[in-house]
Amino acid sequence: MTAPLSVLLDRWRRDLDPPLPGRVVVAPSARAYVVAATAKRLGRPVLVVLAGEREAEDLVEDVAIFTEDVLQLPAWETLPFEHVSPNIVTMAARVEARHRLTLDEPLVVVASVRAVIQRLSPTRVDPLLLSQGDQYDFSDLVTTFVNIGYSRVDRAEARGEIAVRGGIIDVFPPNADGPYRFDFWGDNLEEIRPYSAASQRSEDAIDAVAVYPAREVIIDADLADRASNLLTDAPWAADTWDRIADGISFQGMESWLPWLANPRTILDATNDVPVFLFDPVRCAARAESLIAEEADLAEALSDTWGSEGPEGGAHPPLYLPLDTDVISDRLITAPPQPSGPGDDGYEIRSLDAVPGDPESIARAINSWKERGVEIVVAMDGEAAADRVASVLTEHGADLPVVEFLAKLTPAITSVGIHAGFVFPSLGFGVVGEREVAGRRRAHRTARRGTRRPVQDAFRDLNPGDFIVHQHHGIGRFTGLVHRDIAGAERDYLLVDYAGDDKLYVPTDQLASITRYTGGESPKLSKMGGTDWSQVRSRVRKEVAVVADQVVALHRLRAEAEGHPFSPDTPWQGEFEAAFPYEETPDQLTAIADVKADMQADRPMDRLIFGDVGYGKTEVAIRAMFKAVQDGKQVVMLVPTTLLAQQHFATFEERFAPYPVRVEMLSRFLTNKQQKDVINGIQDGSVDIVVGTHRLLSKDIDFRALGLVVIDEEQRFGVAARTASESSGQASMCSR
Repeated sequence: MTAPLSVLLDRWRRDLDPPLPGRVVVAPSARAYVVAATAKRLGRPVLVVLAGEREAEDLVEDVAIFTEDVLQLPAWETLPFEHVSPNIVTMAARVEARHRLTLDEPLVVVASVRAVIQRLSPTRVDPLLLSQGDQYDFSDLVTTFVNIGYSRVDRAEARGEIAVRGGIIDVFPPNADGPYRFDFWGDNLEEIRPYSAASQRSEDAIDAVAVYPAREVIIDADLADRASNLLTDAPWAADTWDRIADGISFQGMESWLPWLANPRTILDATNDVPVFLFDPVRCAARAESLIAEEADLAEALSDTWGSEGPEGGAHPPLYLPLDTDVISDRLITAPPQPSGPGDDGYEIRSLDAVPGDPESIARAINSWKERGVEIVVAMDGEAAADRVASVLTEHGADLPVVEFLAKLTPAITSVGIHAGFVFPSLGFGVVGEREVAGRRRAHRTARRGTRRPVQDAFRDLNPGDFIVHQHHGIGRFTGLVHRDIAGAERDYLLVDYAGDDKLYVPTDQLASITRYTGGESPKLSKMGGTDWSQVRSRVRKEVAVVADQVVALHRLRAEAEGHPFSPDTPWQGEFEAAFPYEETPDQLTAIADVKADMQADRPMDRLIFGDVGYGKTEVAIRAMFKAVQDGKQVVMLVPTTLLAQQHFATFEERFAPYPVRVEMLSRFLTNKQQKDVINGIQDGSVDIVVGTHRLLSKDIDFRALGLVVIDEEQRFGVAARTASESSGQASMCSR
């Protein structure tokens, strides 16, 4: 897919190339364009270094507006010495970025200081290149996939998995949008097809694919030899070195990288790749801070390494000094502003308009046009782009909304930029949310997801915690053990039961156990006894009674007539366009489904399910606004007073520009304040109220209740949820 503003790179001139090596002042807002244009002009990769991880993420998004050839080299999200493996998507992104930096093609790789000074793994990063019609030894190929970090399973449904069925190999690369199916006839690769991980259905065939390693630290012969040598050099971790020497991968293996790899960073491995060091003073300070933090952590943990372990400060570090001497012949230092009269840089201007004032913005766009400078407006999302286009047209600046810019002309795109700039000498400018709407762009792209491995759910189990096995009942988790049983070495969860009974649960059967969430000190079950079966029988009977009540309630709701809410109004569109994030595809689907339910003539009963930070609250807020516009009241039930306070603050901010009264009912209010809120609920002057179980009290009488929203409904009892649903009004729950 072509980048929306890629045509602007053609405006770059040779005389603007940054000195290599050298120093040039680059305004932060123009960084994305400068590095994208430089990479295209040079025809090879460039590495860009910034102080923080968030800055790197933002720059990647901005560079992507100008070129699709951009990657991020992320830092591990784990701490030094933390025996937890980094996210598999993070490791795969690092592997791909490291490999593509070695290729002779235009590419921008953006990295934070933390990612740059991290010690590199010595194992391979090049991908397997597979083409339709070529010959591959089938058995060797399967072995190779396993050797580069893929886990062999029955069905490849999650990133980093491989499945083999007859002459078919299914592989889900962590850095790919989806899995691939390789169909062999003998050793001949007949077809390569992407397929759906959920439905397992194949899509149209493709000619070739590059499959990158699934892990950044892979046990090869050299790494195994290094681990064998460490049995003598660092005997205090002999158990770990034995496992690595035997080729056994395990959770948290990456934390041992400092002992297994030579002190090399990405700067040592990039050979002749030009390096932009933005804001060098902050970068140097950040590197020193990371190294000091690791040293402090090592000092604090040194007592836990045993008497033979290294003393604090004597460990091999994960973070190495930011050594710019090794890249002195290809380093471009780029401060954000000149430090003296001798500092040269690019002339970058602002829009010179008042943010949020359409008349001022339209006047500035026309003024720049008269001076031969075309302004492109980059907004977040189609709704925002359409709204700005309409408003600017009314004030004399007629800019069309385009998907991508075919030639340099004033226009509006629906892909935003974090900070805008005007480049007078090149005859164009790009401005975004900050310059037009007066708010900071808070863009969030949909992240690549993956099914969470079952083992991860037990990563935070501590010895002594109670668990429930579906067949054996309540037991006490003792720890993770490595045993040789029936000739097979593997990891097991050790669970104690009543008496001296012990159960070894293989890590590939963890779906059979769950964390105990009942009372603080449950009675342990006896393996092979009848107590657990009796408990299950009693619970089934109680659940059956509640189920009958729920079924009866839903039968009544199905027969009831609800209030069909009106279609979206212009206010609804304006309200939704003010959302400062880019909606994810699933979020948009949920919003559309909720609106369809609300406009039907039956009461809505919908569950919104999603992880933290994926926009469930925004789905509810838009439904609330829709209900209020029809003269209906909205109540939001939350399980805790703190959560009520947080939602109240969010609602106050979102509904501030509109005549909507939002209140909270909680123990933070005085008796008089609570009485005022209750009176407002009863007389209809309160449009939206958020609170805890207090809202279910008999003294709360709504005048025109139209929507009930329950946040984290799983934390409410069945009785509370049933009471809220029995109102006969539209209801929506979130988890």
